[in-house]
Amino acid sequence: MGCRGKWTSTRTTLIRALPLISVLAFDYAVAPAMAAEDDIAPAIISNVAPKVRFISLGIGKSMIIDLPRDVKDVLVADPKIANAVIRSPQRAYVIGSAVGQTNVVFFDAAGQQIAAYDIAIKRDLNGIRAALKQMLPAAGIQAEGIGDSVMLTGSVSTPIEAQQAGDVAARLAGGPDKIVNSISVRGRDQVMLKVSVAEVQRSLVKQLGIDLSASMNYGTAVVNFNNANPFTANNAPLVPGNALSASGLTKGLPSVTATLRAMESAGVVHTLAEPNLTAISGESATFISGGEFPIPTGVTCQTTTGGAIGQCVQTVSFKKFGISLNFTPVVLTEGRISLRVMTEVSEVSQENALQGGAGGTTIPSVKTRRAETTLEIPSGGSIAMAGLIQEQTKQAVNGLPGADQIPLFGQLFRSQDFLNNQTELMVIVTPYIVRAVAQKELSRPDDGFAPASDSQSALFAQINRIYGVSARVEPAGNHQANFGFIID
Repeated sequence: MGCRGKWTSTRTTLIRALPLISVLAFDYAVAPAMAAEDDIAPAIISNVAPKVRFISLGIGKSMIIDLPRDVKDVLVADPKIANAVIRSPQRAYVIGSAVGQTNVVFFDAAGQQIAAYDIAIKRDLNGIRAALKQMLPAAGIQAEGIGDSVMLTGSVSTPIEAQQAGDVAARLAGGPDKIVNSISVRGRDQVMLKVSVAEVQRSLVKQLGIDLSASMNYGTAVVNFNNANPFTANNAPLVPGNALSASGLTKGLPSVTATLRAMESAGVVHTLAEPNLTAISGESATFISGGEFPIPTGVTCQTTTGGAIGQCVQTVSFKKFGISLNFTPVVLTEGRISLRVMTEVSEVSQENALQGGAGGTTIPSVKTRRAETTLEIPSGGSIAMAGLIQEQTKQAVNGLPGADQIPLFGQLFRSQDFLNNQTELMVIVTPYIVRAVAQKELSRPDDGFAPASDSQSALFAQINRIYGVSARVEPAGNHQANFGFIID
């Protein structure tokens, strides 16, 4: 009996230990059902905290949660962000209401925590992802929610694709301020723009006039006649001293002097500017070559302590002139380039110059040719960005009223002035998609230049030591034409 009792006691001890091992081995969701057979189980359950899980939902989306045992109570930290609905003892529905973060905790009848969830409610990005996938199937663009905004990440091949993705996402998200565009461009293209501004101006001036003066003496009476006809078409004769005079004087007869003024002038002006500039696709670039000239704007005088006017200083402002180029290229698909170009060629001119004050200061004017537009060209193609054909004709006749209308003899009493100006201007742009090259493949304006020695300059009138030889000799079959330089 003693042995049997001892064995029974030992067996009882093993059986009582099994529930404890079961509680430690099984998940916390099964532990409450085992705890009803032993008073030690509830203490062990309270020390084991449920694992907090994370749930991400879109606005207006729901998720089903299956619980391990019957739920009695549920706690939602912020019902405005998410709501939990219990339809059965072990099933709950979580519904997203607004963008934000909250948590949901479930409890059983004994007040013990069954499960806990951290919930983040974001924008529903499935529509944005589907639209980006449909529009740019080859691009790796990801859309992620950040609060009530959307962040676009990934990489595309051209800047235009990044811009299109941002525009589509902005429409679906509610505006550009809701989009954070962090899309990178793989291998951004560089564009070189060559602009040619060519202008030819032709002018023709013809002037013909006769000035007559006469003096007649009869006793003590003297009668003078003077007829001088100005040239008004060009404001003044270009060569005032170009004149031929003839006079006759006989005693007792009238004295007559005739001055013939005749002049013909023809001139041609050729202007050519070719600024070249390179910029990354999507970025702006500016090129300026010229100068500034001062324009008097006033006089600033200092006042002494006694109120008297002290030293005065002439104040001036500066006006720019020269060649300027500003453009913003955007490389599109299939090698096409969208350009916003502004080019300007200006020079100092004496036309419409302003004469200053008592000092005789002459303020020149600035003659400007400017063009600004947006266009689309393939790489290596050229297009006439702007053109101008202008012709101006002026003719004036000045003479003595009545006498200048006499046939044949009327020419002696009048002057004729004729002016004709013709201008033809064209601006041509040519963009190229370029890449970096080795320095040895480039040429500089000073390649091959070497100043002549004193003996070469004095004896042979040479200013360059080497003529007709390029400093860089290209290998056979790899010749590249000189571009953008004047090669002696």
